[in-house]
Amino acid sequence: MFPSLFISHGSPMLALEPGASGPALARIAANLPRPRAIVIVSAHWESPQLEVNVNPQPDTWHDFGGFPAELFAVQYPASGAPEVSAQVAALLSADGLPVKLNQSRPFDHGVWVPLSLMYPQADIAVVPVSLPSQHGPQLQTRIGKALAPLRDQGILLIGSGSITHNLRELDWQAGPERATDWALAFRDWMIDRLGSDDEAALHDYRRLAPHAVRNHPSDEHLLPLYFARGAGGAFSIAHQGFTLGALGMDIYRFG
Repeated sequence: MFPSLFISHGSPMLALEPGASGPALARIAANLPRPRAIVIVSAHWESPQLEVNVNPQPDTWHDFGGFPAELFAVQYPASGAPEVSAQVAALLSADGLPVKLNQSRPFDHGVWVPLSLMYPQADIAVVPVSLPSQHGPQLQTRIGKALAPLRDQGILLIGSGSITHNLRELDWQAGPERATDWALAFRDWMIDRLGSDDEAALHDYRRLAPHAVRNHPSDEHLLPLYFARGAGGAFSIAHQGFTLGALGMDIYRFG
């Protein structure tokens, strides 16, 4: 059985400057069997309604600006998997979750940046699932639980976001050894609650966690964590770190 993963994907520049996260992602991939396909929820595909990508050959979308030309030249030509998309849609529908099929969605950088470090050959099919972020953590937990059976079928489930994500308070001079007290306090609270499997507290993190709103002024980058947790089993830490003082780069494994 495959685990599910939560990956903090950081800046798009991770694709060119992988730091400690690149080797960690490569190790995780090397220590797993080869997946039949990857199903991924990215913080960068917010939608009003739950959608599943059925595009057989998604483009690589450089959905950002202000970065070097080399980054815009990066391509991740993995295929889609319409048959897996249909399976995903059927599992969600069976759980009472209405699903829209999207035939034209490209790979946003929450998809292709981490996958380019895990599977650089782009030879594993990828099925993105959208993030109806206005419905909060509970829905993502439910979606993860609905799709958990795919782990028994050679499919790797990934939530791609960030354990902390306040871009306005980043320190562009900070090295990887420095992290702000408020980002550390939030990250450590999340780890403690994940380790104790305290779902009620995790769902109510914005009220209970220290500096929750400061770390996540909006919560779309944390919500993929709930998808990965819902889909997986026992929690463990695959990688920890910070960049730019307050941008968490943690990777968690469930199962």
